[in-house]
Amino acid sequence: MSDPITTDGPLPDDEKSAPEDRPTAGPLDESEANAVRPYVDLGGVKIVPRPELQLRLEVEDGSKRVIAVGIDFAGSTLQVQPFAAPRSSGLWHEVRAQIVEQIKKQGGETTERDGAFGPEILARIPVVGDVGATRIARFIGVDGPRWFLRGVVAGQGAVDAAAAEQIDDVFRSIVVVRGSTPMPPRDLIPLHVPTGATATGPAAVPPTASV
Repeated sequence: MSDPITTDGPLPDDEKSAPEDRPTAGPLDESEANAVRPYVDLGGVKIVPRPELQLRLEVEDGSKRVIAVGIDFAGSTLQVQPFAAPRSSGLWHEVRAQIVEQIKKQGGETTERDGAFGPEILARIPVVGDVGATRIARFIGVDGPRWFLRGVVAGQGAVDAAAAEQIDDVFRSIVVVRGSTPMPPRDLIPLHVPTGATATGPAAVPPTASV
């Protein structure tokens, strides 16, 4: 198990990482959410509808299963994936180190910093097939009760503070539905296509089906 990359010295790989107000301000567990509030039900996550917010469900080519939720809002793109996690420990510290290593292998650059949800990664990633071109992305993560929610922000929300606040608010509003079915830690919590939604192919930031 690799040591986590942190700004204030090493932390245990399995320590939970989440804002102190997560149980009230989000991202929420299904048990913490307002039962009468309208949501778009995507299986493993529920999304609060809002004007100009567009959803895209990303599917794996071979299996055709939904592996990520893409959200377009206010000039930003947010890709979301919910994963099963242990009840008393978290995944984000270890996953962050793995993301940094993966991006370095691609020839990219990363900076770790404190964000709205705790530690986050700002990455400059080479664009495949376009020599010299790069894209900027923010990797954010929150450990909840028996789940881990990962987000990848691209577009204005990765480079502009005001836009980042808007897309972070969308991430905060997500409800994770872990369910009672036993699942190994790091397994993707099943997602599904709701009525009226469109499943698409690969996103601008390639999804990771497992962490």
